[in-house]
This record gives sequence, C-alpha cells and structure tokens, in this order.
Amino acid sequence: MAVAEPAAEDLDAFSFEELVERLEALTAELADGGLGIERAAEAYERAQRLHAAAAARLEAVVCRIDGLGPAGPPVG
Repeated sequence: MAVAEPAAEDLDAFSFEELVERLEALTAELADGGLGIERAAEAYERAQRLHAAAAARLEAVVCRIDGLGPAGPPVG
C-alpha cells in the first residue's frame, strides 16, 4: 500500500510525530521489496523529503528548548 504524501510545501502542515509516522510507513514499504525500481526511487526521494522536514522540525524544537536556559534550583 502506497503512502500518500502531500507536495513538499505541504509538509509544514504535519507535526513531527506525523512526519515520523509517514517516514516509518514509507520505510516499511521500501523494505518489503515489492516496488519496481522507478517506484522505489520515487519512494526513496519522498523519504528524503520527509526526513529533512522532520529533522528541521526537531532542530527548531531543540533551539527553542536551548533558548529557555537553565531552570534554576527547584522551588519548594
């Protein structure tokens, strides 16, 4: 079963978790080995776009967290 994927510009609409789910499904499809060479190449390209989008989303969250700075001593 092929994983439907929006155009590259639509990847921003998905959460990190949704991107990872789509990437995992696509990886499983590739691992099955049932795709022809052209379809496998297209799936690999989609996987690269999904990976890049997920990695960028993760990096943005890490930067946000790093920007919070140290939490300081616990209150109480």
